[in-house]
Amino acid sequence: MALILLVEDDRNIAAALTRALSDAGHVVRPVGQAAQALKIVTQERPDLVILDLGLPDIDGTDALRMMRTVSDVPVIVATARRSEADIIALLSAGADDYVTKPFSGGHILARISAVLRRARTTTEQAPNAITVGELVIKPRQRRAELRGEPLQLTRREFDVLTYLAERVGQVISRRELMNQVWNQARIGEEQTIDVHISWLRRKLGETAAKPRFLHTVRGVGVMMVDPQ
Repeated sequence: MALILLVEDDRNIAAALTRALSDAGHVVRPVGQAAQALKIVTQERPDLVILDLGLPDIDGTDALRMMRTVSDVPVIVATARRSEADIIALLSAGADDYVTKPFSGGHILARISAVLRRARTTTEQAPNAITVGELVIKPRQRRAELRGEPLQLTRREFDVLTYLAERVGQVISRRELMNQVWNQARIGEEQTIDVHISWLRRKLGETAAKPRFLHTVRGVGVMMVDPQ
């Protein structure tokens, strides 16, 4: 059971989703405006947020960015937007996953289960720190530092970076990252991995042409190396 914040201004959709989620054992807090959602995120600390983008007070993407400044709660975006550029923008803003409308109750429940499985990975099993050269990752605190300076990472960027850092010297395929970090195997969506690797490179101060930590093995995957 999870406390789920449902941000949806269409009453019919909100009612149907609330029923489906409640029948699955979740506690649902439905709201129709982004301002209400931001207040609940900070005060009630839900386990997961389902965020519609077409809100009446604040654009959903802007609301997501605001949410990310105060919380790392997992967020699944519900959107009618299907273009690659739109999806990349949502991931960049901090979404953990997305579903495109229309979708079934079973579909959203499967996505919720996958996101919560990853978010609830027991922190007791995580090491205190992982050090790769000048990069230090603290999984229990969900913090990463490069040369002593904190890295501003989204939840998913942190998860990808940690997974690779735990396997220094191993080539990890995009499919493995999708399976193990996203807990999903969506055919044709491995481009999501490339986007996150690109963002991580930027924050680590490197490029695909001049890599330091993240090296691409063409046709296979990506490998974390110690540049020292």
